[in-house]
Amino acid sequence: MNKELQNAVARVMVVTGAGSGIGLAVVQAALAGGYAVVLAGRREAELHAAAGGHPRALAVPTDVTDEGQVQALFHRAVDHFGRVDVLFNNAGMFGPAQAVDEISLADWNATVAVNLTGSMLCAAAAIRTMKKQHPRGGRIINNGSISAHSPRPKSAAYTVTKHAITGLSKSIDLDGRDFGISCGQIDIGNTATSIMATLDVAAGALQANGSLLVEPTFPVADAARTVLFMADLPASVNIGQLVVTAAGMPFIGRG
Repeated sequence: MNKELQNAVARVMVVTGAGSGIGLAVVQAALAGGYAVVLAGRREAELHAAAGGHPRALAVPTDVTDEGQVQALFHRAVDHFGRVDVLFNNAGMFGPAQAVDEISLADWNATVAVNLTGSMLCAAAAIRTMKKQHPRGGRIINNGSISAHSPRPKSAAYTVTKHAITGLSKSIDLDGRDFGISCGQIDIGNTATSIMATLDVAAGALQANGSLLVEPTFPVADAARTVLFMADLPASVNIGQLVVTAAGMPFIGRG
Protein backbone atom coordinates (compact mmCIF):
# COMPACT_ATOMS: atom_id res chain seq x y z
CA MET A 1 0.00 0.00 0.00
CA ASN A 2 1.34 3.43 -0.84
CA LYS A 3 2.53 5.78 1.88
CA GLU A 4 -0.10 8.38 1.03
CA LEU A 5 -2.93 6.07 2.13
CA GLN A 6 -1.03 4.99 5.24
CA ASN A 7 -0.55 8.62 6.20
CA ALA A 8 -4.21 9.40 5.53
CA VAL A 9 -5.50 6.59 7.77
CA ALA A 10 -6.17 7.78 11.30
CA ARG A 11 -6.41 4.40 13.09
CA VAL A 12 -6.31 0.74 12.08
CA MET A 13 -8.54 -1.99 13.53
CA VAL A 14 -8.28 -5.75 13.03
CA VAL A 15 -11.60 -7.57 13.42
CA THR A 16 -11.78 -11.35 13.62
CA GLY A 17 -14.99 -13.18 12.78
CA ALA A 18 -15.63 -10.19 10.53
CA GLY A 19 -17.86 -11.78 7.90
CA SER A 20 -21.11 -11.89 9.83
CA GLY A 21 -22.91 -11.05 13.06
CA ILE A 22 -21.26 -8.77 15.59
CA GLY A 23 -17.99 -8.75 13.66
CA LEU A 24 -19.66 -7.48 10.50
CA ALA A 25 -21.54 -4.81 12.44
CA VAL A 26 -18.29 -3.63 14.05
CA VAL A 27 -16.60 -3.50 10.63
CA GLN A 28 -19.40 -1.28 9.32
CA ALA A 29 -19.32 0.99 12.39
CA ALA A 30 -15.52 1.27 12.31
CA LEU A 31 -15.42 2.18 8.62
CA ALA A 32 -18.11 4.79 9.19
CA GLY A 33 -16.04 6.09 12.09
CA GLY A 34 -12.96 6.64 9.93
CA TYR A 35 -10.95 3.53 10.80
CA ALA A 36 -9.07 1.40 8.34
CA VAL A 37 -10.29 -2.14 8.97
CA VAL A 38 -8.62 -5.50 8.40
CA LEU A 39 -11.31 -8.18 8.16
CA ALA A 40 -10.33 -11.69 9.26
CA GLY A 41 -12.40 -14.86 9.05
CA ARG A 42 -12.53 -18.30 7.48
CA ARG A 43 -15.14 -17.61 4.77
CA GLU A 44 -13.44 -15.61 2.05
CA ALA A 45 -16.56 -14.71 0.08
CA GLU A 46 -18.28 -13.30 3.16
CA LEU A 47 -15.20 -11.27 4.05
CA HIS A 48 -15.01 -9.65 0.61
CA ALA A 49 -18.75 -8.95 0.71
CA ALA A 50 -18.33 -7.34 4.12
CA ALA A 51 -15.40 -5.24 2.88
CA GLY A 52 -17.58 -4.08 0.00
CA GLY A 53 -14.65 -2.70 -2.00
CA HIS A 54 -14.11 0.06 0.56
CA PRO A 55 -10.66 1.67 0.12
CA ARG A 56 -10.02 1.43 3.87
CA ALA A 57 -11.02 -2.25 4.13
CA LEU A 58 -8.72 -5.23 3.64
CA ALA A 59 -10.08 -8.81 3.69
CA VAL A 60 -7.61 -11.46 4.89
CA PRO A 61 -8.99 -15.02 5.07
CA THR A 62 -7.73 -16.41 8.38
CA ASP A 63 -8.25 -19.45 10.57
CA VAL A 64 -7.56 -18.06 14.05
CA THR A 65 -6.60 -21.51 15.35
CA ASP A 66 -3.62 -21.59 12.94
CA GLU A 67 -0.67 -19.66 14.36
CA GLY A 68 0.96 -19.18 10.97
CA GLN A 69 -2.22 -17.72 9.47
CA VAL A 70 -2.63 -15.39 12.44
CA GLN A 71 0.93 -14.12 12.07
CA ALA A 72 0.34 -13.60 8.36
CA LEU A 73 -2.82 -11.61 9.17
CA PHE A 74 -0.93 -9.06 11.22
CA HIS A 75 1.92 -8.88 8.74
CA ARG A 76 -0.64 -8.08 6.02
CA ALA A 77 -2.24 -5.44 8.23
CA VAL A 78 1.07 -3.67 8.82
CA ASP A 79 2.19 -4.00 5.20
CA HIS A 80 -1.09 -2.52 3.97
CA PHE A 81 -1.92 0.15 6.55
CA GLY A 82 1.34 0.68 8.44
CA ARG A 83 0.25 -0.26 11.98
CA VAL A 84 -2.46 -1.83 14.18
CA ASP A 85 -4.20 0.30 16.81
CA VAL A 86 -7.10 -1.94 17.84
CA LEU A 87 -7.82 -5.67 17.78
CA PHE A 88 -11.42 -6.76 18.23
CA ASN A 89 -11.01 -10.41 19.18
CA ASN A 90 -14.43 -11.61 18.08
CA ALA A 91 -14.14 -14.99 16.31
CA GLY A 92 -16.00 -17.69 18.20
CA MET A 93 -18.47 -20.54 18.18
CA PHE A 94 -21.23 -21.71 20.53
CA GLY A 95 -20.02 -25.28 20.62
CA PRO A 96 -22.17 -28.28 21.56
CA ALA A 97 -25.52 -27.69 23.29
CA GLN A 98 -24.96 -30.60 25.64
CA ALA A 99 -24.49 -31.31 29.32
CA VAL A 100 -20.96 -31.87 30.59
CA ASP A 101 -21.25 -35.66 30.50
CA GLU A 102 -22.55 -35.60 26.92
CA ILE A 103 -19.84 -33.48 25.25
CA SER A 104 -17.39 -35.33 23.02
CA LEU A 105 -13.71 -34.56 23.39
CA ALA A 106 -13.58 -33.51 19.73
CA ASP A 107 -16.37 -30.94 20.23
CA TRP A 108 -14.77 -29.69 23.43
CA ASN A 109 -11.37 -29.25 21.81
CA ALA A 110 -12.88 -27.51 18.76
CA THR A 111 -14.68 -24.98 20.96
CA VAL A 112 -11.58 -24.28 23.06
CA ALA A 113 -9.44 -23.97 19.93
CA VAL A 114 -11.58 -21.24 18.38
CA ASN A 115 -12.87 -19.34 21.40
CA LEU A 116 -9.81 -19.42 23.64
CA THR A 117 -6.67 -20.47 21.78
CA GLY A 118 -7.64 -18.38 18.75
CA SER A 119 -8.14 -15.34 20.95
CA MET A 120 -4.76 -15.91 22.60
CA LEU A 121 -2.97 -16.29 19.27
CA CYS A 122 -4.51 -13.11 17.87
CA ALA A 123 -3.80 -11.16 21.04
CA ALA A 124 -0.18 -12.35 21.05
CA ALA A 125 0.32 -11.32 17.43
CA ALA A 126 -1.33 -7.96 18.08
CA ILE A 127 0.88 -7.32 21.11
CA ARG A 128 4.05 -8.12 19.17
CA THR A 129 2.93 -5.66 16.50
CA MET A 130 1.93 -2.95 18.99
CA LYS A 131 5.21 -3.24 20.91
CA LYS A 132 7.41 -2.47 17.92
CA GLN A 133 5.35 0.10 16.01
CA HIS A 134 5.82 3.85 16.34
CA PRO A 135 4.10 5.35 18.19
CA ARG A 136 4.00 2.24 20.35
CA GLY A 137 0.85 0.80 21.93
CA GLY A 138 -2.74 -0.05 21.15
CA ARG A 139 -5.91 -1.61 22.48
CA ILE A 140 -7.33 -5.14 22.48
CA ILE A 141 -11.05 -5.72 22.98
CA ASN A 142 -12.05 -9.32 23.65
CA ASN A 143 -15.59 -10.42 22.91
CA GLY A 144 -16.64 -12.36 25.96
CA SER A 145 -20.31 -13.07 26.67
CA ILE A 146 -22.73 -12.82 29.53
CA SER A 147 -21.83 -16.51 29.82
CA ALA A 148 -18.58 -15.19 31.29
CA HIS A 149 -20.76 -14.28 34.29
CA SER A 150 -23.62 -16.79 34.27
CA PRO A 151 -24.15 -19.80 31.98
CA ARG A 152 -27.14 -21.18 30.17
CA PRO A 153 -27.94 -24.84 30.72
CA LYS A 154 -26.08 -27.22 28.41
CA SER A 155 -23.36 -24.74 27.46
CA ALA A 156 -20.33 -26.02 29.38
CA ALA A 157 -17.80 -25.83 26.53
CA TYR A 158 -18.83 -22.31 25.52
CA THR A 159 -19.17 -21.05 29.09
CA VAL A 160 -15.77 -22.35 30.18
CA THR A 161 -14.05 -20.61 27.28
CA LYS A 162 -15.81 -17.33 28.03
CA HIS A 163 -14.83 -17.50 31.70
CA ALA A 164 -11.27 -18.08 30.46
CA ILE A 165 -11.49 -15.01 28.21
CA THR A 166 -11.91 -12.92 31.36
CA GLY A 167 -8.61 -14.25 32.70
CA LEU A 168 -6.97 -13.67 29.33
CA SER A 169 -8.25 -10.09 29.19
CA LYS A 170 -6.92 -9.24 32.64
CA SER A 171 -3.57 -10.88 31.93
CA ILE A 172 -3.18 -9.00 28.64
CA ASP A 173 -3.94 -5.71 30.36
CA LEU A 174 -1.29 -6.39 33.01
CA ASP A 175 1.33 -7.61 30.53
CA GLY A 176 0.73 -4.68 28.19
CA ARG A 177 1.02 -1.85 30.69
CA ASP A 178 4.69 -1.11 30.11
CA PHE A 179 4.09 -0.89 26.36
CA GLY A 180 0.99 1.33 26.21
CA ILE A 181 -1.25 -1.66 25.42
CA SER A 182 -4.60 -1.94 27.20
CA CYS A 183 -7.19 -4.70 27.09
CA GLY A 184 -10.89 -4.73 27.83
CA GLN A 185 -13.73 -7.20 27.46
CA ILE A 186 -17.28 -6.70 26.23
CA ASP A 187 -19.90 -9.20 27.39
CA ILE A 188 -22.92 -9.12 25.09
CA GLY A 189 -26.28 -10.71 25.75
CA ASN A 190 -28.95 -11.45 23.14
CA THR A 191 -28.01 -9.13 20.32
CA ALA A 192 -30.03 -9.94 17.20
CA THR A 193 -27.73 -11.81 14.80
CA SER A 194 -28.19 -14.82 12.56
CA ILE A 195 -26.12 -16.96 14.92
CA MET A 196 -28.64 -16.35 17.70
CA ALA A 197 -31.10 -18.38 15.65
CA THR A 198 -29.07 -21.47 16.55
CA LEU A 199 -30.15 -20.92 20.17
CA ASP A 200 -33.83 -20.72 19.12
CA VAL A 201 -34.20 -17.63 21.30
CA ALA A 202 -37.22 -16.52 19.29
CA ALA A 203 -38.92 -19.87 19.89
CA GLY A 204 -37.86 -20.02 23.51
CA ALA A 205 -34.48 -20.39 25.19
CA LEU A 206 -33.84 -23.09 27.78
CA GLN A 207 -33.88 -21.67 31.30
CA ALA A 208 -32.23 -22.93 34.48
CA ASN A 209 -35.51 -24.41 35.74
CA GLY A 210 -35.99 -26.40 32.53
CA SER A 211 -38.66 -24.14 31.02
CA LEU A 212 -38.50 -22.37 27.66
CA LEU A 213 -38.78 -18.61 27.57
CA VAL A 214 -38.91 -16.22 24.64
CA GLU A 215 -36.19 -13.68 25.43
CA PRO A 216 -35.80 -10.10 24.16
CA THR A 217 -33.02 -9.17 21.77
CA PHE A 218 -31.48 -5.84 20.76
CA PRO A 219 -30.07 -4.53 17.45
CA VAL A 220 -26.56 -5.66 16.60
CA ALA A 221 -25.72 -2.10 15.52
CA ASP A 222 -26.03 -1.06 19.17
CA ALA A 223 -23.55 -3.77 20.21
CA ALA A 224 -21.16 -2.51 17.53
CA ARG A 225 -21.62 1.07 18.71
CA THR A 226 -20.58 -0.04 22.19
CA VAL A 227 -17.45 -1.76 20.86
CA LEU A 228 -16.54 1.39 18.96
CA PHE A 229 -17.03 3.46 22.11
CA MET A 230 -14.45 1.28 23.85
CA ALA A 231 -12.09 1.48 20.87
CA ASP A 232 -12.36 5.28 20.64
CA LEU A 233 -11.29 5.95 24.22
CA PRO A 234 -7.98 7.79 24.63
CA ALA A 235 -4.96 5.74 25.65
CA SER A 236 -5.25 7.12 29.20
CA VAL A 237 -8.59 5.31 29.70
CA ASN A 238 -9.59 1.65 29.66
CA ILE A 239 -12.84 -0.20 30.29
CA GLY A 240 -11.82 -3.51 31.84
CA GLN A 241 -15.17 -5.25 31.45
CA LEU A 242 -18.49 -4.01 30.07
CA VAL A 243 -21.81 -5.86 30.03
CA VAL A 244 -24.46 -4.90 27.47
CA THR A 245 -27.67 -6.89 27.07
CA ALA A 246 -31.17 -6.66 25.72
CA ALA A 247 -33.30 -4.77 28.22
CA GLY A 248 -35.37 -7.16 30.29
CA MET A 249 -33.52 -10.39 29.45
CA PRO A 250 -33.48 -12.96 32.28
CA PHE A 251 -29.85 -12.51 33.23
CA ILE A 252 -29.78 -10.56 36.50
CA GLY A 253 -31.68 -12.45 39.18
CA ARG A 254 -32.67 -15.98 40.06
CA GLY A 255 -33.63 -18.48 37.37
